[in-house]
Amino acid sequence: MQSRFLISAAHKSSGKTTLSIGLCAAFAERGLKVQPYKKGPDYIDPMWLTRASRRPCHNLDFYLMGKDEVGEVFETQARDADVALVEGNKGLYDGLDLDGSNSNAALAKLLDIPVVLVIDARGMTRGVAPLILGYQAFDKDIRIAGVILNQLGGSRHESKLRAVIEHYTDVPVLGAVQREPGMQILERHLGLIPSNEAGAASAQIGQIAQRVAEQVDLDQLLALTQGRQKLELALPAPAPAAGRLRIGILRDAAFGFYYEDDLQALVEGGAELVPIDALRDRHLPAVDGLIIGGGFPESFMAELEANASLRGEIKQAIDNGLPAYAECGGLMYLARSLSWKGRTHAMAGVIPGDVVMHERPVGRGYVRLKETGASPWQSGAPEDDIHAHEFHYSSIENLPDGLNYAYEVLRGHGIDGKHDGLVYRNLLASYTHLRSTRRFSWVRRFLALVEKCKSTGSASSGPDTKVAAA
Repeated sequence: MQSRFLISAAHKSSGKTTLSIGLCAAFAERGLKVQPYKKGPDYIDPMWLTRASRRPCHNLDFYLMGKDEVGEVFETQARDADVALVEGNKGLYDGLDLDGSNSNAALAKLLDIPVVLVIDARGMTRGVAPLILGYQAFDKDIRIAGVILNQLGGSRHESKLRAVIEHYTDVPVLGAVQREPGMQILERHLGLIPSNEAGAASAQIGQIAQRVAEQVDLDQLLALTQGRQKLELALPAPAPAAGRLRIGILRDAAFGFYYEDDLQALVEGGAELVPIDALRDRHLPAVDGLIIGGGFPESFMAELEANASLRGEIKQAIDNGLPAYAECGGLMYLARSLSWKGRTHAMAGVIPGDVVMHERPVGRGYVRLKETGASPWQSGAPEDDIHAHEFHYSSIENLPDGLNYAYEVLRGHGIDGKHDGLVYRNLLASYTHLRSTRRFSWVRRFLALVEKCKSTGSASSGPDTKVAAA
């Protein structure tokens, strides 16, 4: 039987990400196949869950995906897993809409899976009982399989909480995790430090897994969340198409924000993904297209500036018409300069503007876009309602008038509160993060442009490309 459950909490910052990482790693250490998921738009938590479970984490998002697609992604990826673990976002009943239609609880109902409730128990004793009872009563269709008490102050605190919960509720305590500095993952302005940056990530995951295995009853958790027989190959994955298009993709400590589904869609669409390290690779390999995802280029400004040969070759290739797509951190890299904490470093210089980091978010949350007709990918009538998201602490300044934009921003901020998606030749660069879904398949559109340019010989890149001054 397969165990499947959603890890949620009473409110955000309760420690559910750390516990989800620990559970994934602890189950994987037992030899179980663990399939992780993350609710909502997030790149960083899935990086940690992927490393902990040793399987790619997939995002489930009501705003970016239809309900049918959410369910299909869940079932398809879980088909051969022993454990399917979904990490929620925010609190169990929190969400955008008053009716809770996009909450963690709604996701648990859609997927027909129980909830494991993480409770930050700092300062709590008897008050834990009405909290649990209230969460049970608020929606009778939600099955709370058990609770994991977190951030406990010691064995005496644990004993009191267990006695209260046993006396007043019928919810089992699956674990009690003591407060410990080693369980904390460092954070920065966008959340946790990504695991592709954390040099000691594997060691920390191992430490977290050990503590979770010691303080959570893993056997009881598995037994209480068993739902159905494993779907052994019931939903076979489509065979990837032969890699006829070489797509360069910047993947390193500075750039790592990519959706697993999008990467799979690129491969299934005929792409061979060619990894490029913007910090160490001196030359742009021969590719038919280029993707630069989000990340933290501000944390690596000096290293990115120092790699002038790659910056120059990327600029020259885009100037020559190479199809390229850049999101957020990628847009920042393609700008003229990047400034943060009193320092300014030269970037690729493709976009005639200067990026400045701020102390507070400039754009944050879900966005809605309307196509203007200027996108190099566009085929057919413009889309009037593209759902996406953004989260950036930077703005781009000193842009000249008369630039082309792919999108009109209906909700969100984008580049200037009104527009997003700078278009230059075959480049589209935006603060918006897209997700390739049935609603809007950016991957299909991008690959069609790459195929067209390749077949007509209208763009090229490679180590023999002449480099313009960076």
